[in-house]
Amino acid sequence: MKIKECCTVESQECIAKGIYSMWISTKVIAKEAKAGQFISLFSKDGSRLLPRPISLCEIDREGGRLRIVYRVAGAGTEEFSHLKAGDEVDILGPLGNGFPIEEGKGKRVMLMGGGIGVPPMLQTAKDLGTDTIICCGYRDELFLNEEFAAAGDLHIATEDGSAGVKGNVMDAVREDHLEADVIFACGPAPMLRAIKAYGLEKGIPCWISMEEKMACGVGACLACVCQSTGVDGHSHVHNKRICKDGPVFLSTEIEL
Repeated sequence: MKIKECCTVESQECIAKGIYSMWISTKVIAKEAKAGQFISLFSKDGSRLLPRPISLCEIDREGGRLRIVYRVAGAGTEEFSHLKAGDEVDILGPLGNGFPIEEGKGKRVMLMGGGIGVPPMLQTAKDLGTDTIICCGYRDELFLNEEFAAAGDLHIATEDGSAGVKGNVMDAVREDHLEADVIFACGPAPMLRAIKAYGLEKGIPCWISMEEKMACGVGACLACVCQSTGVDGHSHVHNKRICKDGPVFLSTEIEL
């Protein structure tokens, strides 16, 4: 169920260099949203026709609120970073399929997030419960680490070694001797490629959320396809539409 809604910004703050956290009040979308889904935000600049997809960090279903945590990467997100409490923004959502929380029930789940793939893992952790293992990878500056520490067993990796294990999330898995029955992950392609290989080696099912530039957000334009191991029913080729069929896939369904 996709809804376009004019929403109100409740608050916004910069939580790390170039990283912003925004709470948005919605009438309908928050009630329908699931962990791992995303919304598309529309610019007020008529020259920017396409909305910007941003993953959901937290979902307050009872309060009708959504939290997004995003990196300023271009003119669209730069515009959003200047929004303040009381401003209105048009959003479309909830979009995508989200993480299959039911696959983790009663199992030892490890959540892995890298870079701007970290935020969507927070609501996923909250929906799964506090027994979850959480592994977050950063370049240097941490964000959301306090929220993650309250949501589960947190392990951190930083590229510069300033916090946690020096290296990436797979280095943290090895050094901290982490084990799991199921893995949910979101991050850049090299990270997801390594997690897929690890899952195949250990026999662990991995559900991964693909980060990709999206245009329409509803599966119509085929701008965000990735290679799949099976034939797509829409395009009849070895493709999956990340915005519509994903962004979450079982790692064995796609080529990385």
